[in-house]
Amino acid sequence: MNKQFSHTLQDGQLNMVDVSSKENSLRKAKACGFIRLSEQTIILIREDKMKKGSVLTAAALAGISAAKQCGHLIPLCHNIPLNKADVTFEIHKDGIEACGIAICTGRTGVEMEALTAVSVALLTIYDMCKAVDKDMDITGIRLLEKTKEKIVTP
Repeated sequence: MNKQFSHTLQDGQLNMVDVSSKENSLRKAKACGFIRLSEQTIILIREDKMKKGSVLTAAALAGISAAKQCGHLIPLCHNIPLNKADVTFEIHKDGIEACGIAICTGRTGVEMEALTAVSVALLTIYDMCKAVDKDMDITGIRLLEKTKEKIVTP
């Protein structure tokens, strides 16, 4: 299959895709990732005893802020006004899973915003825990779902 990439022109130059002819639709995306942590680090996070403060609160805020800045961070991403961005966490015995969602009413998807939210949330956990855990490992950042629903107007 010889499909032309949408972000490059015939001569190989980069191109921001023109979405002006697309209809607005409700766009949603969910992404997740994992950071492996030591048992002691998980205890410190659960008990809110990290020197820098509440790890998961900081990570959630960082992830949400990152989703809102995605168009500034990734060169060919559109600057999308988000209706919603959120990051949640599930603590496991060997680490923390972060899941991010992004929702907008627009002409292009929000998967990059969800992926950026998760990535920055996990990096924030890493930053806040690096003094006590030298073996952290961030893995499995992936898009879980992406939807597009037609907007029905009365």
